Amino acid sequence: MTNVYSFDGLLVFGLLFICTCAYLKKVPRLNKWLLSEKKGVWGVFYKAAVIGTRLHVPVAMSCIVMSVYVLFIK
Repeated sequence: MTNVYSFDGLLVFGLLFICTCAYLKKVPRLNKWLLSEKKGVWGVFYKAAVIGTRLHVPVAMSCIVMSVYVLFIK
């Protein structure tokens, strides 16, 4: 199990957060509700969705590498 307080736990959390926000950007109702704010605390969701959408290939490859690391190496 990976805990959040280790460095690899933070990387897993960050990757999952970016992937989830990018997925939620494709859902119209959630896009209007959750990703409408571009500033403040709620802007973190918007910025993560933009990162996940624009850099989808590196984010996907990072997810694959991290899953291999967590499943087989750690």
